[in-house]
Amino acid sequence: MSVEEHNPISGETKKWLDLLYEGIYVVNREKIIVYWNKGAEHITGYNPEEMTGKQCGEDTMNHQDYFGHNLCREGCPLEKALKGQTTESKLFPKHKKGHRIPIAAFMTPLKNEEGAIIGAIEIFREVSAEEEIRHLKEKYKKAIRQYVSETTYKQVIRSLNQESYTFVGHNRDLTILFMDIVGFTGLSEKLEPEKVVEMLNAYFSLTSLIIQQNQGDIDKFLGDGVMAVFENAEHAIQAAIDMINPGLKKLNHNLRAIELPEINIRIGINSGNLIQGNIGSEERKDWTVVGDVVNTAYRIEESAEPDTIRISEDTLKRLKNPEQCVFVKKMTLKGKSNPIKVYTIASYKTTGGSHKTL
Repeated sequence: MSVEEHNPISGETKKWLDLLYEGIYVVNREKIIVYWNKGAEHITGYNPEEMTGKQCGEDTMNHQDYFGHNLCREGCPLEKALKGQTTESKLFPKHKKGHRIPIAAFMTPLKNEEGAIIGAIEIFREVSAEEEIRHLKEKYKKAIRQYVSETTYKQVIRSLNQESYTFVGHNRDLTILFMDIVGFTGLSEKLEPEKVVEMLNAYFSLTSLIIQQNQGDIDKFLGDGVMAVFENAEHAIQAAIDMINPGLKKLNHNLRAIELPEINIRIGINSGNLIQGNIGSEERKDWTVVGDVVNTAYRIEESAEPDTIRISEDTLKRLKNPEQCVFVKKMTLKGKSNPIKVYTIASYKTTGGSHKTL
């Protein structure tokens, strides 16, 4: 029996289908291609003479999914259609010239007047433009995440997805962590510029990982310093502990391996009510935090000894095990009438930290 005798598409229907821009092809119950329209030829490069009469799945287009799996070998959407299912998929068939093309495809069964399945039809269109836009969006997201904090990134994406979204400021109770490299200026003067960059990248990579694992958000990098924001003071304490030990030990081991000098760090933490919002000019804004809480955290960090953690009394009050912290001294800060109490952290046991292997 010829292909035409197995063809469930009438001659009049073929004429109409050939006028469409979408690619359309039909298979019979044996998955033999019995119809291939002009739209399919335009998209794939294969003409009806090359495709009609071939078994769907022969070495022509070889449909693949997003992950590169060959669907002609397993998971064929047309087989599902021949079993009565209607599906929609993004596929990547092979063009006649050899390259893959992205298509959006719709597959559904064809039935006769009695309701019996006599074949299946695939309707598809090329989505190269949409795919290119998707790649650009992914590249944009990846790039922007390297240069702004996680909170800022989320605010930007939210504004792009909501036409009426506006940035607002909030009064929030947060914990601020400052950290920097002790004696960085002297170190940088002794090293070649590319070595300084290599050292900072190693330092910031580890810092970012530890802060993220402890549910913090890096607000900004400040030369050799880091400013991070935490909603939970316990998480900030655990991040600081993780950075001192085992983080610093591992970092210095890695620096020695690439013939760079070891470093020492110091950390200061403060908590309290501050303003978090979108601050800046019309041309450039930054989702950040401002207030006396931030300034005090920075001053506490400046006063810390190498490889130590210093916290304020306000942070101490937010901890579940404050008795494990040791009083160090009182600090008089510019603009404050009363000195603040500063405590040290040695081996504080938190209830909300990461405790992950670095």
